[in-house]
Amino acid sequence: MEFVDTHCHLQFEKYNGRQSEIITDASHAGVKRLVCVGTTLADSLTAVQIAQSNDHVWATAGAHPHDAAAFVSDPENSKKLKSVASKAKVVAVGETGLDYYRNFSAKKDQQQALRNHIEVGIELGLPFVFHIRDAWDDFWQIFDSYKDLSGVVHSFSTHSGHLDEALSRGLCIGLNGIMTFTKELNQLEAAKAVPLDRLVLETDAPFLTPAPFRGELCEPKHVAATAEFLANLRSENLSDLASATTANAIKLFNLKLV
Repeated sequence: MEFVDTHCHLQFEKYNGRQSEIITDASHAGVKRLVCVGTTLADSLTAVQIAQSNDHVWATAGAHPHDAAAFVSDPENSKKLKSVASKAKVVAVGETGLDYYRNFSAKKDQQQALRNHIEVGIELGLPFVFHIRDAWDDFWQIFDSYKDLSGVVHSFSTHSGHLDEALSRGLCIGLNGIMTFTKELNQLEAAKAVPLDRLVLETDAPFLTPAPFRGELCEPKHVAATAEFLANLRSENLSDLASATTANAIKLFNLKLV
C-alpha cells in the first residue's frame, strides 16, 4: 500500500537535521510522497529546497493566515510569492485562507492576503491549500468571486454542512490525526461522508499526532495510522482507501515521479 502526506512542514525547526531520516521513515511506513507546505515566504523557500533535494517530496508556497498582516504590509510580497511558486517542484499555492479563531492577523489583512494568493495561483495555474477556521461565510464570499479554483480544504474538522459547501465547489478534503482523537461526533460523521474520490490524507506534522501516538512528535509516517482509523470509521478496506487517496493526491498536485 502507498500513502501520500499532502500536508506536512518538514522545514520547521523541530525537524532540523532530521529531514532525510523522517523521509526514509515515512517511506518505510508506506508514505511514499510528501507535500511540504509553506507558511511564510521564507519557510516556503526552505520547503522548496527540501523538495528539490528529495525525489519524493514536493512543496507549496504561501503565507498562513496568521502571517497575513506581515504579508500584506509589503506590496512586493505578491511578486515574491509568484517567484517562489514558480520554482521547480512547487505544486500549489498556500497554505492560505482565513483563521478567525486565533485572529493573529486582522480580518481585513487575512482577506486581502487570501485574494493575493488566489490571484497568484490563478496566474500560475496552480491548485490551492486552504486553511479555514471559524470563517466559512467570509471565505466562501471571497472564493466565489473567482472562477474554476481547485484545491483542498486542509485539516477539515467541522460538520457536514461545511463539507457540503466544499464539495459543491469541487474541493478535496484533507483529513488528519484530529479524527483519531476528536470527541465531536459531528466531525466524525462528516469524515464518514467525504466521498472517497475527494478524500486526501495529511498529518500537518509536526502537529496533530494521531492516536495511538499522542505525545510523540508528529511525522509524515503517521499518515498510516490515520488511514487505518479512517478505514475502520468508514467501513472501507484499508487498501482501497490507500489507493483512492493516493490517486486523488497525485491528480490534485500532479505528484509525478521522474
